[in-house]
Amino acid sequence: MKTKEIQKLGVPFGEPMHEAKDLIANYVLKGGDRDRIAEMIMAVVEEPSLFLKDALKGAFAKSLTEGRIACRNEPVSWRQWGTDIDDASREQMQNACRLPVSVKGALMPDAHLGYGLPIGGVLATENAVVPYAVGVDIACRMKMTVLDLPVKKLEKSKDRLIEAIESETRFGIGATFKKQREHDVMDEDWNISPVTKRFRDKAWAQLGSSGSGNHFVEFGLFVIKEPFQGLEPGGYLALLSHSGSRGSGASVCAHYSKLAKRSHPELKGPLQHLAWLDMDTHDGQEYWNAMNLMGRYAAANHACIHRHVAANLGAEVIMGLENHHNFAWKERHMIDGVEKELIVHRKGATPAGRGVLGIIPGSMATPGFVVEGKGNAESLDSAFHGAGRIMSRTKALNSFRWKEAKDFLKKQDVTLISAGLDEVPMVYKDIHQVMGAQSDLVDIKGKFHPRIVKMAPPGERAED
Repeated sequence: MKTKEIQKLGVPFGEPMHEAKDLIANYVLKGGDRDRIAEMIMAVVEEPSLFLKDALKGAFAKSLTEGRIACRNEPVSWRQWGTDIDDASREQMQNACRLPVSVKGALMPDAHLGYGLPIGGVLATENAVVPYAVGVDIACRMKMTVLDLPVKKLEKSKDRLIEAIESETRFGIGATFKKQREHDVMDEDWNISPVTKRFRDKAWAQLGSSGSGNHFVEFGLFVIKEPFQGLEPGGYLALLSHSGSRGSGASVCAHYSKLAKRSHPELKGPLQHLAWLDMDTHDGQEYWNAMNLMGRYAAANHACIHRHVAANLGAEVIMGLENHHNFAWKERHMIDGVEKELIVHRKGATPAGRGVLGIIPGSMATPGFVVEGKGNAESLDSAFHGAGRIMSRTKALNSFRWKEAKDFLKKQDVTLISAGLDEVPMVYKDIHQVMGAQSDLVDIKGKFHPRIVKMAPPGERAED
């Protein structure tokens, strides 16, 4: 069995790899079944303590347990913004900051429970990447384009704008285009990992689609009070979208999270979702490359949506900006007076370095904000990414009815094309309060007021 094959079973490099190879050689010499080698290795990796006294497997089991620290006794430094954050999310952040590879953390005011790292969690690690600290919807993005159409079209040409959205976007878990969209991202090397290679065709079929959950495409009024990106103060018709890397990104997360868990059998229970991949390993580099490809693919999805909607309307783009979350970046930060290169995970958090522009949405009936980062070192140059949920989807479905939701939308002058009841505005925190909790992280440059909104129809499983 080759080194790469052994590593894929969860065996780390170093002494465990040497012992695994010796175990395999001795097992074969003793007449062991070659077809059961992988099963044997995986069993020891999963629970090495069970094999410490085994004559054949003991040395390998010991190499897996020696020097392995599941968690620090005390977490590394982390800071919380906002007060309306549940205890479970805080506990997740605390656990993440106790990993031996963790260096610093931050918790945003829109935080709520996630897998491993909470949504709204920022985690800096050294030479390690945590797939679940990036998240399932890798590189989920916001993109806004301002069109050269008069604002009055939001009312007088509403049907025409609805038609453009319906014609040029697709929503839902299995949403695809019969005639595939074109983008240079599909000419890239999708063979960089077995997952991206396997899902390339599916990704191409889904290129330009939006998925489900909290993903949306909407027209609205973008208002600025000072000159911004070549625009004079005033109101503009704008297109705003929110979605990520679709099924291919979710598959990348699932595959490498499983490999990370196998590499760290010392992590038990919920801590398994915080398993990491060392950046100097094959799996770590493969995940990193796949994650970055998913970032470019997510950007391509938005590029297709905005290009096709504008073309459908015969409109020109006069300003555009975008940003993403659910990602990991290589960045340099000062830690205890020493500048270090770190892997900064922002799961449901937005880059907010000094001068960096971003978009932070509210809900289908509350404003979103265009912001400029202040570069706050305590937040690892981060800000929150949205209003943040205050209740689960199940509770939302049991708590609200469409009548009250439609009454709320009508008062806000919002036309809803489609959405699930679990995405109504009442399931989100007050965006104004959340923005107030991060005034030291970003400056507000403009507001986006939703007017025509499309999300996945009711009954679709969420993939945000």
